[in-house]
Amino acid sequence: MSPLLKTLIHRLIASLVVLAGVSMLMFLIARVIPGDPARIALGPNATEAQVQALRHERHLDEPIPVQYWEYIRELAHGNLGNSLYSNRPVRVDIAQYLPATLELVFTAGLMMTLIGIPVGVLSARYRGRWGDHIGRIASIMGVSTPAFVWGVILQLVFAYLWRLFPIEGRLTATLPAPPSMTGFVLIDAALAGDGRALVDALHHLVLPALALAMAGIGQTARLTRASMVETYRKPFIEMANAYGFPDSRIANRYAFRPALVPVLTILGLDLAALLGNAFLVESVFGWPGLSRYGVEVILHKDLDAIVGTVLIIATAFLVANIAVDLLVALVNPRIRFAGGRS
Repeated sequence: MSPLLKTLIHRLIASLVVLAGVSMLMFLIARVIPGDPARIALGPNATEAQVQALRHERHLDEPIPVQYWEYIRELAHGNLGNSLYSNRPVRVDIAQYLPATLELVFTAGLMMTLIGIPVGVLSARYRGRWGDHIGRIASIMGVSTPAFVWGVILQLVFAYLWRLFPIEGRLTATLPAPPSMTGFVLIDAALAGDGRALVDALHHLVLPALALAMAGIGQTARLTRASMVETYRKPFIEMANAYGFPDSRIANRYAFRPALVPVLTILGLDLAALLGNAFLVESVFGWPGLSRYGVEVILHKDLDAIVGTVLIIATAFLVANIAVDLLVALVNPRIRFAGGRS
């Protein structure tokens, strides 16, 4: 068995154990939050008999271990339970809201990569000069300012003052939406050949994705710069300088790849964490995503929806973690073979 395959198997087993632990922990936390979910779902005008009937229907009148066992039995059949908030199966709600958040997160991740890494490379290449100082100041501002503050700033400047981008939503209200085939507006518009909807969706996506990506851009730029500066101190870089290789060749060919390993790790983890951190940005921009839905079900103490949402976010985080491990192993063979022997 190849070392890479062994690494993948080990990560998958560990991920299943983590998911089981997350499900138990979140199930317990959701049950001990103050408030009666049956009463919250039915409202203050419901009779006690109606509340008791709903408790019995959802097994809320049974001990927590019995409730968890019933939940696991349903989960084994692909059923995440029913939402008290929307009165629909949780998987239906997640299928509706998850594509919007994934669209936002993947675009933010693309911005983090295409902006953060070049800024870090340029800062390292011109370290100590004015370009490096500007890049470092911008990186610190990106990291230290919360995403929702960036959202408000971008709305004020680019949507209200200059009117270059829309303030909220995924599409203009007066524009017909493309036929829903995947739930991703960009993909659906492309598949339908609807150029107007595609451009409009991209137009709506820029500001919220940029607001969500700002902290990641700053962190990626800072880490790329630090890794590149450390790599510049290696003997093989000094040898390349001694041979008179151009600075651009040294930076792009010899210094960049060794410095990429910690950057990829942080990028992957940041991309997965965006799923959980997107709720403030989605609230600011009126983005109908899973993170915003998660906040609503928490406020309504919607037990199954809370656990289902957290499980989806945890699964995405673990998948991103495995993907990063494999990508880093491909970039650095020493890590791949070390992982295979562990």
